[in-house]
Amino acid sequence: MPAMYCEFYGFRESPFTITPNPRFLFMSEQHREAYAHLLYAVDNRAGFVELTGEVGTGKTTLLRTFLNRLDQEGHRTALIFNPCLSDLELLKSVNREFGLVWESESRVELLQVLNAFLLEQKQAGRSVVLVMDEAQNLPIEVLEQIRLISNLETETDKLIQIVLSGQPELLSVLGRKELRQLNQRITVRYHLLPMDFDSTHSYIDHRMELAGCYRAAEFSKAALKQIYRFSGGVPRLVNVVCDRALLIGFTEEARTITGSMAAQAVAEVGGRSPYGLAAQVLRRLTGGLPRWRS
Repeated sequence: MPAMYCEFYGFRESPFTITPNPRFLFMSEQHREAYAHLLYAVDNRAGFVELTGEVGTGKTTLLRTFLNRLDQEGHRTALIFNPCLSDLELLKSVNREFGLVWESESRVELLQVLNAFLLEQKQAGRSVVLVMDEAQNLPIEVLEQIRLISNLETETDKLIQIVLSGQPELLSVLGRKELRQLNQRITVRYHLLPMDFDSTHSYIDHRMELAGCYRAAEFSKAALKQIYRFSGGVPRLVNVVCDRALLIGFTEEARTITGSMAAQAVAEVGGRSPYGLAAQVLRRLTGGLPRWRS
């Protein structure tokens, strides 16, 4: 269905997919501050960094953008996005991401290989960055293993910078008594908040411009208010309702999304619509209601 409205509005691709895509990153004030915290932590070899935020606020997209923009000559990076790991599987995953030997079943051997790699990178003047996404789901023993990885250091410097990113529940997890040693080592913390109304408006325009051209479609002020009221400025929810609103606009052959269209989109994505959109799409395409055969 998005392909249908893309042709109608002149988009090269769907502007409101929910898949994290660094190319579509919109740097709101909150995202700029979070990005600055990440850069500061890496540049100053802070060790542990904590990035939290509600579901859909753009943490993963921000992290991927951050890793992609690091100077590849001066950094070695790895992103682990699998909370269902044992402590041994974590070590294997880290070594594999850095292109190291990872098949061993010995934690000691895996740590020795990693330590040699970190020392080699230190001598070459490179920083090593490990990002653990969805960290709120990591078991206690895995978080403890991450702390042990951070023990790989020289007398003056941390050999690896570790970013723990997750939903607000991560704060409670790290506050547990058995993880106090890890929690005390976190020197840089940032909580990513949703966008305000003006940023949400700019975000919508930004994504449409990247996907096609400036003002390929327009959202009226009433529509923007409906979208913001529903989403609270959370990018993922903005994407979901804007995608549906554009599809509704397509069925009505309208290039401006009105408040009533946005309200219908909100009702449908919230499961409160009195009728489905499929019939409208078929009516738009065929010029009449579909006929079903038993």
